[in-house]
Amino acid sequence: MQSRGVHLQYTYQAADQRGSELHNPLFDLLNAVREHGSIQNAAKAMGASYRHVWGALKHWEDVLGEKLVTWAQGQPARLTPFADRLLWAETRARTRLTPHIEALRAELERVMSEALDGSQHVLTVMASHDMALPLLRDVASQQQRLHIDLKFTGSLDALRALAEGRCLVAGFHVARLEGQAGLFSQALKPLLKPGRHKLIGCTTRTQGLVVARNNPLRLNLLQDLSKPGVRFLNRQAGSATRLLTEHLLQEEGIAPTLLHGWNDPPEDSHLAVAAAIASGVADVGVGIEAAAQSFGLDFIPLIEEDYFLVCLKDALDHPAVLKLRDALSGSAWQTQLDTLPGYLPARSGEVLSLTRALPWWSYRSPRPAVAGEPAEEAADDAADEAVIDAGRVPE
Repeated sequence: MQSRGVHLQYTYQAADQRGSELHNPLFDLLNAVREHGSIQNAAKAMGASYRHVWGALKHWEDVLGEKLVTWAQGQPARLTPFADRLLWAETRARTRLTPHIEALRAELERVMSEALDGSQHVLTVMASHDMALPLLRDVASQQQRLHIDLKFTGSLDALRALAEGRCLVAGFHVARLEGQAGLFSQALKPLLKPGRHKLIGCTTRTQGLVVARNNPLRLNLLQDLSKPGVRFLNRQAGSATRLLTEHLLQEEGIAPTLLHGWNDPPEDSHLAVAAAIASGVADVGVGIEAAAQSFGLDFIPLIEEDYFLVCLKDALDHPAVLKLRDALSGSAWQTQLDTLPGYLPARSGEVLSLTRALPWWSYRSPRPAVAGEPAEEAADDAADEAVIDAGRVPE
């Protein structure tokens, strides 16, 4: 196929656009034919004539130099294997870019808002990929006049960004674990310090196995992931979902290398994992229920986890952080969460101490002060809990 240039553009319209909803006439046509089973039904669904849709398909065949539809005598037209592969490849590419598309859209909305008003606060948040946070960004903008400059990355990378001052708030998630939770403890404790960092309650969500519709391979347990021929799709290093997967496999005594695909190129988001499974590139991955349902896939729940936002203790009184907490505790946010399967509010907007929110984070004796830290800071977490219980935010 001859190489074709790709041109991107955007418009301002009254209606909102979310996620990876980027419209292109070629892929809109291909989607309609695949979804409705024939050119005639696709034309009816699109409110167009058969002749118009047929002519458009022939135009795109000329542009691409490949056949897009095929048919047999007495049978409705079907997408060719090339068209089907092209459609799934575009879906996967668009899904991978969803966080960046949403960030660009939000930034353009902020630019427009500043030009019209100029009174919005801006809060930079770097966070692990999550389907609820773009909804929170919308609520904060509409209800609190707060623009959340949201950038998605792995949980550990988000916490490093907070430590390096590249954001005011970070977002990460951790399963509700008991005991030592060795892998999470090793990964998180160097990046979070009781007395210096404060958690802000956000949501709980369910992580599980994302599998093809009707689960044809009967993948119901972690042990099933090592079955011969099962193609596993991993998440990127530095993501808490990969850390969770390693933790769960360790608990079951399963070596990660037994999973076919463990070391193959990973995906960077729950939606990208779901898109790959829906396209047939992989059979199973670990992800959230909302992502599975977005692509009509089956979901086998494994564990509940908490999604926290975190900032330095000194940032709790920052005007943008106060607006963020107000947005989290408001009814509009609760209503938005109701639209996402597998999500529930969890002390949304409340300030939480590390040792209270993470029960496996314990100190057998008062922790020593770190270099440059007042000795009394070592006991700060316990004091914070008492203050929170009294209904006041720690100073």
